[in-house]
Amino acid sequence: MATQVDTGNTADAAAEERTQDAADTAEKSRTSRTPGTPGTPRASGIWRRGRVLATAALLLGLLLLLHASVPNRIGNLGSLIETFLPWCGLLVPLLLAGALLRRSATAVIALLLPVVAWLNLFGGLLTDKSHPGGDLTVASHNVGADNPDPAGTARALARSGADVLALEELAAPARGTYEKELAQAYPHHTVQGTVGLWSRFPLSDTRPVDVAMDAGPLGDAKPAEVKMAYNRGMRTTVTTDQGPLAVYVAHLGSVRVNPRAGLSSGRRDAGAQSLGQAVAAEENERVVLLGDLNGTLDDRAYAGITSRMESAQEAAGAGFGFSWPASFPVVRIDQILVRGVKPESAWVLPASGSDHRPVAARVSW
Repeated sequence: MATQVDTGNTADAAAEERTQDAADTAEKSRTSRTPGTPGTPRASGIWRRGRVLATAALLLGLLLLLHASVPNRIGNLGSLIETFLPWCGLLVPLLLAGALLRRSATAVIALLLPVVAWLNLFGGLLTDKSHPGGDLTVASHNVGADNPDPAGTARALARSGADVLALEELAAPARGTYEKELAQAYPHHTVQGTVGLWSRFPLSDTRPVDVAMDAGPLGDAKPAEVKMAYNRGMRTTVTTDQGPLAVYVAHLGSVRVNPRAGLSSGRRDAGAQSLGQAVAAEENERVVLLGDLNGTLDDRAYAGITSRMESAQEAAGAGFGFSWPASFPVVRIDQILVRGVKPESAWVLPASGSDHRPVAARVSW
């Protein structure tokens, strides 16, 4: 019996099989691509993910670069940001952790901007710039009106090795204690209100300096002896072995941070401006400013001072030199600035019973 073959059906089946084989091959090729290869969905995803993190990183970088442009009109926002500007760097590892969790290449690259900006502002403070030697050691300490052990504080300061020692917030009941405990190490001293200077060298041409604690008609009407009781600025000449040195001691007005009003710093800012004018008018070539300025030198309020004087900590210190609060310092508001002398080293002394830590520097002619 002859066998008949349906050639039409066979051809259709073969064509269908070839089409299925081609589809299977294409699927295998698509699914076997190496993850991360350009053009694959996974590779393109690392660029699309994390856009919010990338935006936050760019905004942080712009804030660091343009902090001086943040206005002070509302709550002194610019000054508030500048006070804690170094701490903005802590946001970088947080954003980096988020970028890695999201596996976002875009966010990681965007973080380069705040990293470079922060290093440009503060990278120099991470190294030790101190040098051996120097002609004179100066120190400054807000001893604290509520210090429970002024005698102990005075003895610690006497052991610091400072040749010139400035004290701020000298409470009237404790003044005699400081004078007694420091007399042997420092034969010369002067107190002007709540600030004073103790020195191994003779002092002359001493006078109070107005730091705008009594601005306005009401302040002008107060008698001089009343103002002197709470005076917070002074200037004197220290006759060193290398020649005369003009020394300013200041304790500027306090600031407050209020959630509604922002940074309240009007009195401090006025004092900084007044102090800057006094320093600008100083005729002595060599000048040192010691004191509790109640703010960091990144704050624009001190432009009149920092434009004429150099920070000893920034020039010759190691690290940020944070001085307040004493138990866990997070900002440097106690400053040593110089003009006409060279800072060789700068450091922070141990806590002494005050809510501030003492700061010191060694300078040379």
